[in-house]
Amino acid sequence: MKINHMQAFHELMLTGSVSEAARNLNRSQPAVSALIAGLEAEFGMKLFERRNGRLHPVPEAHYLKEECSELLGRIDQLRKNMQGIKALKGGRLDIVCMPGPSVFLLPHMVADFALEKPDMECSLISRSSEAVFQLVAAQQYDLGLADHAVGKVDSTSLVSERVFHFTCICAIPKGDPLAAKRVIKPQDLDGKPLATLYKGHEIHTNTRRVFNDTGCRLNIKFTTQYFIPLLTYVEKRVAYAIVDPIAVESYRLNRGDDAGLVFRPFKPVVGYRVSVLTPDYRPASRLMQSFQSTLLERMTALGGVRGK
Repeated sequence: MKINHMQAFHELMLTGSVSEAARNLNRSQPAVSALIAGLEAEFGMKLFERRNGRLHPVPEAHYLKEECSELLGRIDQLRKNMQGIKALKGGRLDIVCMPGPSVFLLPHMVADFALEKPDMECSLISRSSEAVFQLVAAQQYDLGLADHAVGKVDSTSLVSERVFHFTCICAIPKGDPLAAKRVIKPQDLDGKPLATLYKGHEIHTNTRRVFNDTGCRLNIKFTTQYFIPLLTYVEKRVAYAIVDPIAVESYRLNRGDDAGLVFRPFKPVVGYRVSVLTPDYRPASRLMQSFQSTLLERMTALGGVRGK
């Protein structure tokens, strides 16, 4: 049973007239009659009886009409869906992200991306960077954002990565004397209370190295798993913090530019790396390719430098 047979039969059932069905389908009357005859030949039964010059459907034709209505409706919806996908107006994104950016940055990006895509769906979940890597490697997600792990991605990893290098920034309470400085140095924070990420995180390690190299005392008072709660300590004026630009952007998206913190460059450089991960054996849809490009552009706009 071909689609053109279904369309001719369905239109004839709706109109009750071969000539009107032909006009609606932009076909000739003989062509519609041939399609109906072909359908009857395929089923081995008459679908219409001619009485007083008009076609009357047999009872079985009403059942076939309901089935054709459902099938043609699904085909029409499928056609619209594929057109939407082609125009990047529909489709699905499956994203897994480390905790920090998953709270504000990624939801804002997804929402902005979806503004002109009414049929788009998105699943965004938060996991540790280690779990992000594992889930993308298992080909369960289209895209992952995680802390960079040196040596993790190789020819056997089943993932590809794009690494961005960031330079960290110092978070200071508004009105604090250090807010008047254009650049913050370890000497400015010598012995002062700091809030930082957990021991073993790249920023924690690099901050400790910079303080050791300059002979300044690192006084870590508070540690957290990610930056948004860490910045609460700075707002409450019980600590300073050295944070990455992604955390700064997330804070601004959440609190606005007039919130209780200011951010100043920190020298010497405290580096931080982020990996954008994609699965090697889960083909990316056109929608995901477009969103991935948007994410890469955002990482660059935040000061990230592509590298290994």
